[in-house]
Amino acid sequence: MPKAAVIQLTSGTDVQRNLDAATALLRQAAQQGAVLAVLPENFVLMGKHEHDKFAIAETFGEGMIQSWLGAISRELKLWIVAGTMPIKVANETRVAAASLVFNERGEYVARYDKMHLFDVEVSDAQGSYRESESMIHGKSPVCIDSPIGKLGLAICYDMRFPELFRLLVSQGAQVFAIPAAFTVPTGRAHWDVLLRARAIENLSYLLASAQVGKHENDRETWGHSMIINPWGEVLGCKDDGPGVVVVDIDLPHQTAIRQRFPALSQRRL
Repeated sequence: MPKAAVIQLTSGTDVQRNLDAATALLRQAAQQGAVLAVLPENFVLMGKHEHDKFAIAETFGEGMIQSWLGAISRELKLWIVAGTMPIKVANETRVAAASLVFNERGEYVARYDKMHLFDVEVSDAQGSYRESESMIHGKSPVCIDSPIGKLGLAICYDMRFPELFRLLVSQGAQVFAIPAAFTVPTGRAHWDVLLRARAIENLSYLLASAQVGKHENDRETWGHSMIINPWGEVLGCKDDGPGVVVVDIDLPHQTAIRQRFPALSQRRL
């Protein structure tokens, strides 16, 4: 059966250093037999200021970061769900928080722009988050064929909106990929329970790849990258520090669960 990986990073302000760290862990994932790996949100940059992302934003289909993604996925023969990176938007001063997917041949196959933006107050060192000041809202859910099954894409704060995941399941999703950079207070309170809920209520595998630790902007992220099965069991978790989790994705087992426990087909609304 195919193996999937989630990558945990402590990204900083140096793009090349972040890419080098991601490369090392993607190699580990490939060496452990993964056919698909998920990088965390903001894998390429955790800037000191929100506007720092504008300096590295790329035109869709061009640029050093996208070239790196194509090259490393081709070299490792690995599908990569590339967390998020800033992509320029025509006639906009803000950028899209885009999750790009590349196949094992280094070909771009999909893009999902974060739909739900984190505009909240949090009891941490930063205090206030206003992603909509520098990013635009994505408009469309994305579900694609992949070597681990039909893959629904989401990003971080999206996990608080179960209707998105229901829509992805209606499009055939068997597995969810969720790159994230959760704050410590919200992570401690809600990370595990939200992820397990999205897996359980949709009888789907879930791959959550996270940022972890203290970053150069004094922000602290929760980590705990994990892979969850359709029954809500955590199959593997990286609590602290950068690293990789690799787990088998057993689609026949998922089919059996959905047949024995047919909640998805019994929906009334």
